Amino acid sequence: MRPAAALLLLAPLIVAAQNVTVNPGALKLFRPLPAAVSSDANPITEAKVSLGRKLYHETRLSRNRDISCNTCHPLDRYGVDGAPVSTGDRGQKGTRNAPTVYNAAGHFAQFWDGRAPDVEEQAKGPVLNPVEMAMASAAQVEAVLKSIPEYADLFRRAFPGQPDPVTFDNLARAIGAFERRLITPSRWDRLLKGDPSALTGVEKSGFNKFVESGCAACHNGAYVGGNAFQKLGMMHPWPNTADLGRAQVTRKDSDKFLFKVPSLRNVTRTAPYFHDGSIATLDEAIRKMGTYQLGKNLTGADIRSIATWLETLTGNVGTGTTFPGF
Repeated sequence: MRPAAALLLLAPLIVAAQNVTVNPGALKLFRPLPAAVSSDANPITEAKVSLGRKLYHETRLSRNRDISCNTCHPLDRYGVDGAPVSTGDRGQKGTRNAPTVYNAAGHFAQFWDGRAPDVEEQAKGPVLNPVEMAMASAAQVEAVLKSIPEYADLFRRAFPGQPDPVTFDNLARAIGAFERRLITPSRWDRLLKGDPSALTGVEKSGFNKFVESGCAACHNGAYVGGNAFQKLGMMHPWPNTADLGRAQVTRKDSDKFLFKVPSLRNVTRTAPYFHDGSIATLDEAIRKMGTYQLGKNLTGADIRSIATWLETLTGNVGTGTTFPGF
């Protein structure tokens, strides 16, 4: 077939795609991202953010002085290291996939099992975890920080009026303040704010398919997830039952295989997927969600349509100008 003839046949499909509108009722399930995630308990200040940025990259907060927050959550790679599980102190491997730090401050809880209520509490965990950064105690962390002259002034500026501001709790507050600004608005936010031209017709069709398939029952809100626990394997038992999920925190049988619903913000850039990092591609992740969570055999066309919309959730992490630096 001649190219011109092929275009004539495709023209009605192209026009149809351009005329697609999103389901207006479904849009009510979503909200645009905030500019930052505020906290009454830890107000964001420029001094805290500046200190938190430095601490986020500080390898001297690890026993072997070779690991920082940015090692497992590199900000120039959408906040993930791309490995199924991360490598910590002296080559030890973790047991769960490191989720992205971008937009995480807005989630209702932290870690896959929700054991930390906010990013301030979360920041403490890896530093003292023997498999991750492996510092022996909060006191050891404070001693290290006090041995580095430049930190005395930075902590004093971030926490004015405190007689001894160089504390483990203040370290967590500073890192938390920094992370509360790591927000990645995308074209999806433009549409939510009233710009119908922000998405193409094909992308709008992908959103409609996402909703029609039932995905929005769990993945909704500003973060398209991150706001609830859900059992992995709702319709069919999940193949790998080694990780009990939230039950490892609560010790309740009713919490077995419950995990925090991950945010889908930047999901096209944060492979591999799931708590164990066992799924390498987004198409396979969507297929498995259809089967095990929704009880549906999504077609290849369905999967690609949904993935096309998910791409619109990808924000620009910049190079340090849009966001507070890496």
